[in-house]
Amino acid sequence: MKVCVYAICKNESVFVDRWVDSMSEADEIYVLDTGSTDDTVAKLKKRKVHVKVEKIEPWRFDVARNRSLDFVPSDVDICVCTDLDEVFVSGWRKKLEEIWQDDTTRARYNYNWSFDEYGKPAVNFYIEKIHKRDQYRWTHPVHEVLTYSGNEEKFVTTDEITLNHYPDSTKSRGSYLGLLELSVQEDPEDDRNMHYLGREYMYYGRWNECIDTLIKHLNLKRAIWKDERCASMRFIARSYQNLHRPLEAKMWLDLAIKEAPYLREPYVERALLAYHEKDWMEVEFYCREALKITEHAKSYINEPYCWDYTIYDLLSLSLYFQGKYEEAVIYIDKAIEMNPNDARLKKNRQYFVKKREI
Repeated sequence: MKVCVYAICKNESVFVDRWVDSMSEADEIYVLDTGSTDDTVAKLKKRKVHVKVEKIEPWRFDVARNRSLDFVPSDVDICVCTDLDEVFVSGWRKKLEEIWQDDTTRARYNYNWSFDEYGKPAVNFYIEKIHKRDQYRWTHPVHEVLTYSGNEEKFVTTDEITLNHYPDSTKSRGSYLGLLELSVQEDPEDDRNMHYLGREYMYYGRWNECIDTLIKHLNLKRAIWKDERCASMRFIARSYQNLHRPLEAKMWLDLAIKEAPYLREPYVERALLAYHEKDWMEVEFYCREALKITEHAKSYINEPYCWDYTIYDLLSLSLYFQGKYEEAVIYIDKAIEMNPNDARLKKNRQYFVKKREI
């Protein structure tokens, strides 16, 4: 099989060599540069990458992705779409060929979107950007997705292929809001983009617009994925909390728990709300409920703080303020084990131990 990588880029010189090294297991690499002003193009060409330069105006991610896909020759069997800030774990090509079947159209594989300070994956989910050459196009101005025009998609899913994301934190995402608004205008029934737009309003602190948009999301006929519905409810609750309306925040978090009781996230957010209100019994209750959930679903909906030391930190504080010092020490030790460089946690432990010994 002929396997090719394709990508779009702009001013990503710093990533070129690492990226090309990672993608070099492919037969060829094709890049559409959308207007770099640094030496990205020169560095790519030096590494024998096929490069085409084209400015996309007005800017849309789907148009850029489709232009880069058009750059890939028609005789390619498998297309691998990545970005220059992403790196495959070596051996990915061999594993891809092992799982790809004659009727396969697309692969689903492991993606580490972010890492914690200790280098452990913080947000992990499946990604689906490996596909056969024909009958696929990118759609939506931002948060673009592959759309299949054939009769039936045939996926293969593997944990043996891992793509790691190491983003440039200095890059602006300022264009996302306008593109999301455009995306919703183009397809107001698309649940995914309505959810993303509401989330984007939350990022901007536009709390009322966040609430209104996410309620629209929840009322869409296509909004049936419980994980995402739960997230919309959580974001509505966050907005109400920022509007200093804790009763509505509690109501929406309770709805989020009911919507997806198998996820940690709504329990932890409920515990955090109780923490701000110094309701230590509620903090303890919701932390313990969250800890009953031990399976980390592979979804972008995951919140890193629901799987790090945070639950143990909150639980230890709630126990301390209830006078349960012995248990408080047990859980602060668990928090420190997961976050050994945190001075506040260590100081808390000293307080807890002193109280326990009185």
